[in-house]
Amino acid sequence: MIALTAKNPAQLSVDAVVVAVRPRGTSVAAVGADWLPKEIVQTLARDAARLGITGAVDEVRRLPGTGLKAAALVVTGVGDKPLDAGSPAGAETLRRAAGAATRELAGLASVALALPAPDAASVAAVAEGALLGAYTYSRYHALAEAAVAQIEVVTDRARDRAAQEAVARAEVLAASVHGTRDLVNAAPNDLYPAAFADEARAAVKQSGAKGLKVTVLDEKALASGGYGGLVGVGQGSARPPRLVKVAYSPSKPRAHVALVGKGITFDSGGISIKPAAGMEAMKSDMAGAAAVLHTVVAAARLGLPVAVTGWLCLAENMPSGTAQRPSDVLTIRGGKTVEVLNTDAEGRLVLADGLVAALEEEPDVVVDIATLTGAQVVALGYRVSAVMGTDEVRERVVASATSSGEQFWPMPLPEELRPTLKSKVADIANIGERFGGMLAAGVFLREFVGDAPWAHLDIAGPAFNEKAPHDYTPAGGTGVGVRTLLSLVESYA
Repeated sequence: MIALTAKNPAQLSVDAVVVAVRPRGTSVAAVGADWLPKEIVQTLARDAARLGITGAVDEVRRLPGTGLKAAALVVTGVGDKPLDAGSPAGAETLRRAAGAATRELAGLASVALALPAPDAASVAAVAEGALLGAYTYSRYHALAEAAVAQIEVVTDRARDRAAQEAVARAEVLAASVHGTRDLVNAAPNDLYPAAFADEARAAVKQSGAKGLKVTVLDEKALASGGYGGLVGVGQGSARPPRLVKVAYSPSKPRAHVALVGKGITFDSGGISIKPAAGMEAMKSDMAGAAAVLHTVVAAARLGLPVAVTGWLCLAENMPSGTAQRPSDVLTIRGGKTVEVLNTDAEGRLVLADGLVAALEEEPDVVVDIATLTGAQVVALGYRVSAVMGTDEVRERVVASATSSGEQFWPMPLPEELRPTLKSKVADIANIGERFGGMLAAGVFLREFVGDAPWAHLDIAGPAFNEKAPHDYTPAGGTGVGVRTLLSLVESYA
């Protein structure tokens, strides 16, 4: 699907050639495109305003391919931002410019990206962005527009090993992000806990990677194993819960990273039912588990010398005659009891089981990821995720996110919130006071990790894009978290 080429872009037989443009006064200028025919350069300088071309970030425009073998020239705006891929901001600008172009060019068979790519870092950014933008979800469409089928990245480094390795990693990374998006976009009548477990088996098998193993605990095994959170949340549904363990075990690993993902395949809120408006987006409440699954698969495909164990905590939260009730007391794996004051605060219950199970294997670090709280959206919006946890791991996650182009903001775990989680009848309640709800959820989860190196990632807003697509981000499932988690695992290598 993607290849490197050092050929003159003007001579490439593709449907479209993409160049970057910047604002220049009342016009625009192409960046690193000395090969452009004079007629096109003059058109951009003279007629940009009339053609609606400003060079703004996320702007993509098509022009006739005058003087090119390609049928069209496509300009993608990079604004005034630097394009030095040696900096995280420069790499992300390239990523977004490439992704915006391939997203807008869905339906074309072949596209060449002639963006500035003088080194392996910039090649990686362009390749990642292009592949991330080349995504469509067509499972339920009889006639759907296909993503760009063939991408060529123009660079003088086409024969360099580092650049080729960067593209190979980009392919693995994009496949994992796309796999995560596909799961998040699936309808909940098709993706329920047992079906998700089958998807995990299929993803492992299709990867062809060595050292991967899948273990599934069904509702009987969960009950006998003391997984009270998963059993309690899942008991209201006719489709029972699952705990899926996806383990990648390389020879002589340098570290063991455990990843725990919230996998509520549909969240009605249970008896504490949600408002009808917007409930359809609650099919995305399993985005954390999807990200964990595909991060483990990516680590295995890349052959990283780090053991990675993913725990997918899968349940459907439904109201029924068998559903858990407010005031029920659950016993989490390991024996700690939780009073359920709100059945819509269910994600932390299944994560508690998963965290305890993960820590029983004594990993070097454990990270959970979840669409956990509406309070995350209130605090940080729809594009910035939150990270809490022990200092060293929290900062490591932030660094991994920054280097991979995702936005995670460090948040505290205030001690004064712990008293708000007190229960009169159990060890802890599943909700505290309303304000600071995202932080209170983190404080709740901390009760189940003790002193272990740990981070909690709340991706409630960024996991599902209900608005217009932008840069390399489609509408629907975004696949957020995969890039950060993979970069985090790589940091332990």
